Amino acid sequence: MKLACLHAHHSNIDYIESALAHFNIELMHFVDPGLMNRVTNDHNFSQLKARKKVKEQIEWIASCNVDAILITCTNYIALLNEEDLSCSIPIIKIDEPYFEAICQIEKRQVILFTNPATVEGTMQRLKDYAETKQKSLNIEVMVIEGIFELLMQGLNEVYNQMISSYIRKIIDDGKKEISVAQLSMVNASKQLEGEILKTIINPLDTLSSTIVNLLHNEKNNPLGENN
Repeated sequence: MKLACLHAHHSNIDYIESALAHFNIELMHFVDPGLMNRVTNDHNFSQLKARKKVKEQIEWIASCNVDAILITCTNYIALLNEEDLSCSIPIIKIDEPYFEAICQIEKRQVILFTNPATVEGTMQRLKDYAETKQKSLNIEVMVIEGIFELLMQGLNEVYNQMISSYIRKIIDDGKKEISVAQLSMVNASKQLEGEILKTIINPLDTLSSTIVNLLHNEKNNPLGENN
């Protein structure tokens, strides 16, 4: 089975490769940081143009002899209108399993971001998802300011250390659940889990769990069978 992955930044490739390494899946990666850059910085680049670009990207990827498409950027997902697509192959949205995990929690939650540009799109999609599930959420959004550029500069270790330090500061004896909304935050959160003995929800673990369920429970699902 061949799974195409659409990323807004090349750094997401390693996360997906690691998470899906044990599945019988051939991965093909497509990376385009330009679209999100224009959406964020070019005020003359309309939502209509952005949606058209996403449609073209998805249809191009679908034509490359793949069995399914995984989109790893929430802002890409927010711009996608599947009804407009001329292709019919399955599209896996990385945020939906993450949202499902969040919707199962009734206590107070904190969702962490490092990239302010992803907050609005992610939270609007979460709100819409929760409404379809008839869930009421008690969520506080926190942005770890000023560190996303460290990742863009390749300073991954410093970036991870800053995330870990921030999470340590907001832990209050388990009175709230914590999750990280971006793939770039997964490594720091996983390293910290062993130290604080507390699960930090992240979109990579929830994606892996979803794929496992598909492999075991759906004979005709697009992801084939695991090894």
